[in-house]
Amino acid sequence: MRMLDFAPLSRSTIGFDRLFDMLDQTSQSELDTNFSYYDIEKTGEDAYRVTLAVPGFTPDEISIESQPNMLLVSGRKSRNQDGQYLHRGLPMRNFEQRFSLADFVEVTSARLENGLLVIELKREVPEAMRPRRIEVGNGGTVRAAQQIEGERAA
Repeated sequence: MRMLDFAPLSRSTIGFDRLFDMLDQTSQSELDTNFSYYDIEKTGEDAYRVTLAVPGFTPDEISIESQPNMLLVSGRKSRNQDGQYLHRGLPMRNFEQRFSLADFVEVTSARLENGLLVIELKREVPEAMRPRRIEVGNGGTVRAAQQIEGERAA
């Protein structure tokens, strides 16, 4: 696999260390064969959906943990296995899948339907972090900042 050199970018950017580390990790990691299939969709300007195939798992056997900049989904199958199987084709093994999240992305809901785990996410930038227009004053007059994006607090 070809390694990327981020040195030229890091010389002219500030505060993107986490991004460069994440890109470096991704380029070095191999495919995880311990997990079933999943989709990541963009459902709106700041809304996302992760859908994981989890056949045979119940809500009690699935754990979803939201950490800062990380979503961890894991499944632990109970050891009770009734019956004698002639063929076992469904992936009933334990799994763990991690998703890196951008700043301010939070899980809004999760549901299990028809063997699919659907996790809804939304990016909500705090009011203090939204862009503001700073007016330039003339001679000693200072003008207040005006919000240029997003909704104003009521």
